[in-house]
Amino acid sequence: MSIVMTGGGTGGHLAIIKAVKEQLRGEELIYVGSTKGQDKQWFADDDDFKEKYFFDTRGVVNQKGLGKLKSLWMMFQAMREARKLLKKHDAKVVFSVGGFSSAATAFAAKSLGIPLVIHEQNAALGSLNKLMRPYAKEFISSYLDESPIHAYPIKEVFFDNAHVRHEVKTIMFLGGSQGARAINELALSLAPELKERGIRIIHQAGVNNIEAVEKAYADLGIEAEVFGFTTKLADYMNEADFAIARAGASTLWELSATALPTLYIPYPYAASDHQYYNAQFLVEKELAWLMREDAIDVDKVLSMLDENMESKSKGLMEIVEKDGSQKIATLLKNSI
Repeated sequence: MSIVMTGGGTGGHLAIIKAVKEQLRGEELIYVGSTKGQDKQWFADDDDFKEKYFFDTRGVVNQKGLGKLKSLWMMFQAMREARKLLKKHDAKVVFSVGGFSSAATAFAAKSLGIPLVIHEQNAALGSLNKLMRPYAKEFISSYLDESPIHAYPIKEVFFDNAHVRHEVKTIMFLGGSQGARAINELALSLAPELKERGIRIIHQAGVNNIEAVEKAYADLGIEAEVFGFTTKLADYMNEADFAIARAGASTLWELSATALPTLYIPYPYAASDHQYYNAQFLVEKELAWLMREDAIDVDKVLSMLDENMESKSKGLMEIVEKDGSQKIATLLKNSI
């Protein structure tokens, strides 16, 4: 009997599979993904999986005309192969995190009557997850009241670092390892006033922007800790009292687990505008701030630094649940 894990394409999807499969050691795990996207980079050499398969598939909704038809044909071919694999490995449950990588295996599971468990990372449902939701045995989302599990699968260290912020002594700009131009420009616009207030700056500028951003700070006569990719993200979040960040699901829940008050500036081109809705989930509970990229207002951002950080920190600590990956792993084992 095996647990089949499928889906990905992007790091946000694949991080869920990585977190959950680490709680399933001792189980027979099979991974099914796509040759496109980041699937092979993440799991081609991962020995936690007994077998790994990568189908030649690609997205459908972003194609037009004949391209869409070709994508559907590729998916149909992959679904036929997925049916064979599910039978070969005696799959008892399929865990899908969505994305085009998961489509063939999710459809194959449904056609064979194999229980399908879906995890949706974002507040705005992905196209495939929305389509397959009625057919799933369980549909997991941190944003839905009816979800059997609300805890988002992130590392325990973010919860260990949680503490209440009282005033802003350190600010963190978080644009991801690739950086975010709008956040970089905002940081540099705020920097002189932050220096006047004695506020330390931590800035994830993106791997390709480090030199330019460091030079800009130097020209302003301001010291700042600038980096691109880092393995110390949890430590930096722990040091910060206020953050300005994109609103990808993993980033949002890591910041929330750390109880770090945050202004979210969503990536404007995210599918279904999901980053906006991720952040809006917290804003509606008065636990975060939200500002569209084309409406950034430096004065409004500065005024946020004088607001009540303590209430938002405490509120985040109350709303965010722990042990997401363990709870999902237990659900999957109980489905066998």
